Amino acid sequence: MIDFSNQVALVTGGSRGIGAAIAVMFAKAGANVAVIYRNDKRSATKIIEMIQNEGAGGVAVGGKIEKYSQCQSMIRRVMSKFGKIDILVNNAGIWEYGKIGSMTPVQWQKTIDINLTGTFNMCNLVVPIMKKQKYGRIINIASTAGQRGEALHSHYAASKGGVIAFTKSLGPELIGNGIWVNCVAPGWVKTDMVLPEYSNPKLRKEILMSIPRGKIAHPDEIAGPVIFLASTLSNNIVGEILNVNGGSVLCG
Repeated sequence: MIDFSNQVALVTGGSRGIGAAIAVMFAKAGANVAVIYRNDKRSATKIIEMIQNEGAGGVAVGGKIEKYSQCQSMIRRVMSKFGKIDILVNNAGIWEYGKIGSMTPVQWQKTIDINLTGTFNMCNLVVPIMKKQKYGRIINIASTAGQRGEALHSHYAASKGGVIAFTKSLGPELIGNGIWVNCVAPGWVKTDMVLPEYSNPKLRKEILMSIPRGKIAHPDEIAGPVIFLASTLSNNIVGEILNVNGGSVLCG
């Protein structure tokens, strides 16, 4: 029922973790995929090989999403390769420790720039393309932290809360143009970003106890809901925040 043949998906932060799982799953469903990466060209190249092994077209484009001019260049490359962008997944982000009172303005701004401004940059540049096509799907990746806050990571929580509010604003604004905007808010996911915490036996036990399902998610378990929101099965879902967290946070 889900078929993205002849569609183009652009995934930021697509060289590893959740983004890589999303990119490969789109290819398995028939989409051509553009992977945006920051530094790890080798990993991005491997993901493109996996995409191509599925019989789909792929391109890896490096750059910093918090830099508007670089976003312009990256999107030009994708358009040059594929000629259109049907689906945008704003997945790229960082999660760093930051204790209030000792967090520096540089630490705060770095997280806001990448997680929130980067999402704005990509949307602001891709929406005109989608409007011209009279079709598009945008899925932003937020976090449970953006819904309930997160001690010692207030800058991260603020950035993801901003992504949630941004999604709820764009959803009704753009649906009249044939553009669906929704959001997936994951909880704990087994990626390199959380490996230090999950590798600690005490912290791992605490993490698992906070999840009613009793299991930390695999990246594919986040990719699946993204694929759903990008498909026609979700046609009546607009501006929604889809919780994918094993029952740990129950709010939309």
